[in-house]
Amino acid sequence: MPAVEMQGITKYFASSQVLANDAVDLSVGQGEVHALVGENGAGKTTLMNILFGLTRPDRGTIRLNGTPVQIPHPNEAIRLGIGMVHQHFKLVPSFTVAQNILLGIEPSRYGLLDQRDENAAVKKLADEFGLPVDPAAVVGELSVGLQQRVEILKALQREARILILDEPTAVLTPQEARELFTVIRDLAKRGQTVIFITHKLLEVIEVADQVSVMRAGRMIGSKPVRETNLKEMARMMVGREVLLTVDKKPVEPGEIVLEVEHLLVAGVGGHTAISDLSFNVRAGEIVGIAGVSGNGQTELVDAITGLQPVDGGTIRLLRNEITNQPVGDRREQGMAHIPEDRLRTGLNLETNLDENVIVSRYREPEFQHYGLQDRAHIQKLAEWVVTQFSVASARPGEDIATLSGGNLQKVVLGRELSGSPKLIIANQPTRGLDVGSIEFVHRTLVDARDRGAAVLLISVELDEILALSDRILVLFRGRIAGEFQDEQATKEQLGILMAGGVIEEEAS
Repeated sequence: MPAVEMQGITKYFASSQVLANDAVDLSVGQGEVHALVGENGAGKTTLMNILFGLTRPDRGTIRLNGTPVQIPHPNEAIRLGIGMVHQHFKLVPSFTVAQNILLGIEPSRYGLLDQRDENAAVKKLADEFGLPVDPAAVVGELSVGLQQRVEILKALQREARILILDEPTAVLTPQEARELFTVIRDLAKRGQTVIFITHKLLEVIEVADQVSVMRAGRMIGSKPVRETNLKEMARMMVGREVLLTVDKKPVEPGEIVLEVEHLLVAGVGGHTAISDLSFNVRAGEIVGIAGVSGNGQTELVDAITGLQPVDGGTIRLLRNEITNQPVGDRREQGMAHIPEDRLRTGLNLETNLDENVIVSRYREPEFQHYGLQDRAHIQKLAEWVVTQFSVASARPGEDIATLSGGNLQKVVLGRELSGSPKLIIANQPTRGLDVGSIEFVHRTLVDARDRGAAVLLISVELDEILALSDRILVLFRGRIAGEFQDEQATKEQLGILMAGGVIEEEAS
C-alpha cells in the first residue's frame, strides 16, 4: 500500500492565470526515496505545498496509507506525520539549534523553560538519526549544510514519517550534498518516506528509488530509477533532446578586462574576508572561482560590483580604475552582474516585469527621451527576455512575485545579458534552474565568451566550474589556494584545495 496517493490534483491560480497542477496523479511507496523533477514552473512545489497543507487544491484527493485525508493547513499535515524542509529555511537565526527544533513544544519545569532538557532532548534525537549537531550552537553561525540538518531534525522531532525536501542541495557544497544523501538513505532504511524536489538529475540517479517527471503542470510519467537514465529524464522534463555537456571551442583570450590587485575586504563582524587577492580575467575567457560557500566569494563579488567598499587594493575595468566608483558607473563601462541572491539583490518583487528588466539600463538613450521613459522600447525588452529565456507564466507589464524561483532567475539572466556587456560577473547563475534552463544558461555564457566578453563565474557546483571554465581559481579563506587551466583540473584536486588541503606532487 502506498504511503502517499494523490489523485486528480488540480490547482489554478486565478491571479496569474496559471494552471499549476492539471489532474496530477502521484503514488509514493512506504520507505521509498522518490524524486520529483521537472522544469521551473512545472508544478512540483505547488503539488508538494498541497500535500503539506500550504495550498488547497481545487480538485483531487489525497490518501495516506490508504486513508482519505483533508490537509487544510500545515498543522494538520504535521499531525498526520508529514514534514517539509523548504528551499529557503524557516529558522530563527538568533536562536540555538535546540530552541529552533523544539520551538512551540519546549520542555518545562514548573512553567519555566529548561535549557538543559532542551539540549539533552535534541542531542538524543540527533544521535538517534545520525545527524550530529551542537544543540547549544546559534543557528545563524552555522553553515548552510548544518542549518538544513536542523530543519530535518525539526521535522523528525514532530514524528514525520513522510519527509518532503524542496531543492535540498540548492545551497550545499558537494561534500554537504553527499552527507545529505547518506542521511536520506538512512532515513529510508528506517521506514521513512522521502520525497525530494530537484533539478539535478545526477542526484536522482545517486539517491532515488523512483522518479516522477512533471511538465507544464502535468505528470509525464513515473518509473524506477534503475530503469531510466539521464537523457531519458531530461527528455521527459523538457520535451526534447537536451545536451548534457557544454561544447565550446578552444579559448582565445584577449586583453585584460578585469584586473584585481592586492584586494583586501572585510567581512561580517570586521574579520578579513578577502586578503591580498590578485587575479585577472581576459576578453574571450571564462575564469571560474571554486570554493566552499563562505570563503569570501560574496565579499569578492560585492567589492568588484560596487556593493561593498574595499579596505585595500585596486580594481580595474578595461584599464580604468573603478575601486571606489558607484555601481551605475561600473555598469555604464560594460559590467553586468548576475547576483547569487535573486530575491534580495537581483529583483524587486513589489513591481512588474518591465521595471525589473530595465532597472540596470534605464539611463541608456534607447529607453528614455528627455528624461522620460520610452515604454514601448521597455516593453519590447521585456518581451525579448520572456521569449529568449523561456520565462514561463511571465507577461510584460505584470507583477513578477508569483513566478517560480527558477523563472525569477531567468528574468535576472535576461536583463544582465541583454546589453552585450564587456564583463559578466556570474554568481551562482544556475542555482535553482532545471536541466533545460541550465543548458541554455551555459550556452549563453559560452556564446558571450566567444563574442569577446570576459566572464567571472562563481559557483559551488564543481561540475559547472569544470564544464565552463577556461581557467579555475580555488578560493579558500579569502586567498587563492590554487590555479588550473581547464584541462589540468580534476574534481578531486579542487576538492582538496577547497577544504584547505595541499596537493602532493607526484614523484618523477
